[in-house]
Amino acid sequence: MTNNDILRRIRYLFDYNDVKMIALFKLANYDVTQEQLIAWMRKEDDPLIVFISDRELAILLNGLIIEKRGKKDGPQPEPEDPLSNNMILRKLRIALDYKTDDILALFASIDKKISKHELSSFFRSPDNNSYQVFKDQYLRNFLNALQAKLRPE
Repeated sequence: MTNNDILRRIRYLFDYNDVKMIALFKLANYDVTQEQLIAWMRKEDDPLIVFISDRELAILLNGLIIEKRGKKDGPQPEPEDPLSNNMILRKLRIALDYKTDDILALFASIDKKISKHELSSFFRSPDNNSYQVFKDQYLRNFLNALQAKLRPE
């Protein structure tokens, strides 16, 4: 999945308009114009598409966390660059305040079974022996399950 795919999916999942998306970036102290946002939202085959960077997507996800959970005291986290699927999952988990059982239930709701051990391996440090990469297909399934839960229509 590209960062632009993830950006479009997040926008759809939470039913955010341009103003709300720009506000999420602003919550994380980053200014985005409507023109930038529109360029990022274009489909892959559009010649005018602009690809959103890992850092910019991490900023959006940080803004989503602040929106859903509130701003934490002290210095705000630096946006990750590069941004892995594991980090995207972690940020969505934090924003939505999901526990392990919530995520397992999401996967089960779309008939994709993963074990508790497998899920915990996605949240480990990359230098841990039990770390596993959260592949694109897992991320796609997670976003599909979120969509089924948050936008059942």
